[in-house]
Amino acid sequence: MKNYLAEMFGTFVLVFIGCGSAVISGGDVGFLGIAFAFGIAVLAMVYAIGPVSGCHINPAITVGMLFAGKINAKDAGGYIIFQIIGAILGAGVLFLIAGGHADYDIAINGLGQNGFGTGSPNGYNMQSAFIAEVVLTAIFLLVIFGATHKDANVKFAGIAIGLALTMIHIVGIPISGTSVNPARSIGPALFVQGLALTQLWLFIVAPIIGGILGALIWKIIKPVG
Repeated sequence: MKNYLAEMFGTFVLVFIGCGSAVISGGDVGFLGIAFAFGIAVLAMVYAIGPVSGCHINPAITVGMLFAGKINAKDAGGYIIFQIIGAILGAGVLFLIAGGHADYDIAINGLGQNGFGTGSPNGYNMQSAFIAEVVLTAIFLLVIFGATHKDANVKFAGIAIGLALTMIHIVGIPISGTSVNPARSIGPALFVQGLALTQLWLFIVAPIIGGILGALIWKIIKPVG
């Protein structure tokens, strides 16, 4: 249960800080600032809860770890459930705070949700969003596997993982708002409803495919021994 609660807390922080940077300070910090907010949130959580649960805070990572044999199915299911709970709580608290501003309207300002087509920050279509989410998630998983390998200097794993998520967001935000994490997408979509909810399937399916693809690639290229 400690592992599950750690995953819930870590995912809460990721959604609250990452999506919060878009909703509350996005106009000031821009896409680059939002990218760093997501990356720094993960970096911090790696060191905060990594010793407890491994800091997946992302169902795509958990599925990738399951596929790679690094977690059993029971724990994987528990991780994913609590990750989603954490994401919903993070989005909920963010909504309560954002709603305290007189000019805030969730239908206009959103909650950092993901989307394609008219839901994309820069108008990218479904194909672009799907491909980007698969590829970016696979890259993220490869960094995680490599940075946490026994032959790597794991003390610096959090830095590598946090910076990897930052670079992924720099590319992905204009396309889809960057998910690479089904829980991160589920939380805001449940509050925003409408287009965010109807497009949610892509941000569940594509990152999971990307997570499995990353695990497959790692199995091929990982160091021997």
